[in-house]
Amino acid sequence: MPVRQLTEDIVNRIAAGEVVERPASVVKELVENALDAGASRIEIVTDGGGRRLVRVSDDGEGMPREDLALAVERHATSKLPDGDLLAIRSLGFRGEALPSIGAVGRLTIVTRHASEPHAWSISVEGGAKSPVRPAALGQGTRVEVRDLFYATPARLKFLKSERAEAEAVREVVRRLAMSRPDVAFTLAGEERAPVTFPAAMPGPVGRLARLGDVLGAAFQANAMEVAIAREGVAVEGYAALPTFSRANALGQYLFVNGRPVRDKLLLGAVRGAYADHMPRDRFPVVALFVTLDPHEVDVNVHPAKVEVRFRDPGLVRGLVVRALQDALMRGAKRAATTGGAATLAAFRPDPDGAGNARGWDWRASPARPAAPPPAGAPRLAGFAEAAQAAFDVGDPAAAAAPLPAAEADALDRPLGAALAQVHDTYVVAQTRDGIVIVDQHAAHERLVYERMKAALEAEGIARQVLLIPEIVELDEADVERLAARAEELARFGLVIEPFGPGAVAVRETPALLGEIDAAALTRDLAQHLAEWDETLPLERRLMQVAATMACHGSVRAGRRLKPEEMNALLRAMEATPNSGQCNHGRPTYVELKLSDIERLFGRR
Repeated sequence: MPVRQLTEDIVNRIAAGEVVERPASVVKELVENALDAGASRIEIVTDGGGRRLVRVSDDGEGMPREDLALAVERHATSKLPDGDLLAIRSLGFRGEALPSIGAVGRLTIVTRHASEPHAWSISVEGGAKSPVRPAALGQGTRVEVRDLFYATPARLKFLKSERAEAEAVREVVRRLAMSRPDVAFTLAGEERAPVTFPAAMPGPVGRLARLGDVLGAAFQANAMEVAIAREGVAVEGYAALPTFSRANALGQYLFVNGRPVRDKLLLGAVRGAYADHMPRDRFPVVALFVTLDPHEVDVNVHPAKVEVRFRDPGLVRGLVVRALQDALMRGAKRAATTGGAATLAAFRPDPDGAGNARGWDWRASPARPAAPPPAGAPRLAGFAEAAQAAFDVGDPAAAAAPLPAAEADALDRPLGAALAQVHDTYVVAQTRDGIVIVDQHAAHERLVYERMKAALEAEGIARQVLLIPEIVELDEADVERLAARAEELARFGLVIEPFGPGAVAVRETPALLGEIDAAALTRDLAQHLAEWDETLPLERRLMQVAATMACHGSVRAGRRLKPEEMNALLRAMEATPNSGQCNHGRPTYVELKLSDIERLFGRR
């Protein structure tokens, strides 16, 4: 088969296939051009999910007539003044976006530079360029794309529904708005009310305000500031509390030199930093901004510029992990503010049993006398039934503790003073402006885990020798796994050795766990080792062992505590980092403000 030169039209369409994947790609390229042009206000209008119309208007510096004519040519750019691909300080630089868009749609650009007496316009339809003509526009640029992919109808079949494409456009605008809080963004069209992100003040306060506008007030209330810098690399931004998490990784927003990216290295660093605080099926919500010298990062490894490559990936990953861990140490004593709202929601009655909560009806009150339901009648689900159970004759459900005079000052502490223990599982404490409900097992589990980590870093975990070794029968595969990890387990004070083909002998246990069920702990560890990901670093695997041991060495649910023990637990939680959640990512306490309780009873 002979070799032939591809026509310019085919070349443009191939380039468009790399750059213009969907309408959201068009929005991304055009908004990035507006930001590079120094715009302070950007308006995006779409129709049909961007298929029928994409219009991006900005108040940037615009282009003179000569630049406009050259801007729609292949590989023409104003963003590489010296041609150095290792010193890219702008969002766009390839010079492929505008000609690629014009190759598959109807592109019109109207722009005016401050040096021009009026605006200029140019059109590109299916790769065919029109001459530059005079036009009317204030300073700035307006780019309009209609009938996207009309020149390549086969591409239309791969687009999703208009709603899905519109959501992709919205996500692109959200990410770019987070990267530039100093710029005002407006997204309109699609028969929806316009979404506006007003310009914010510079600095961390303005960044948090913009993140609150984009991600919601709940993120703003549960965010911890992240800031660290070393060897020319800075990591800034905000990360949410571990108890404020999501079921997927879509809430992780990462930026490198202002460019939104989906980098595996950074995503892995975020996952590693939260590993001690979150279950495997939950994902943190973060917005991190990495800034470094352009020579230290290659942004030219993907046509859509969504992936980057660092010259020193170890340094960047280590900084991200350290920055997040420092933030968690400072702020993870708090529980998510959404916990109180979820608790209040549990109090709302569900009269029809279908999750349709309605306002409180006194007729549904358990205190109202009512005739017994007929035999065989379905029971109504909801809080009313649970509340009635509290009045059943039987053992007391709560043990109230009088507040000693010495503990009166504890009302001013973050977790207040302990008043009662409910169902031998939950500690109820009073603060000056509300109440706190603590899960005693989850809270003590975190305390034991942090003590184990501290002891391991200091002088090692002390052991207690069992007078009579405990023999634990296991499958042969489990025995082999435990024997292979015996040295690692010994670092945590658990000394085991094989005892025949289907058993192990436990000779020593960690001293700080006190009296524990060594057999149950050994069986749990054997099951845990079977699920280990061998690609994880040794330190990460050891922390998983420590978390399992801490679970067995903590105060169990169902154990009645004395008032002094309850208050000691609260004080220890206040002094321990990461005490807002247990090792599995569940909240250790829920706080209800007095105003919330008053609303529950209709006082507000």
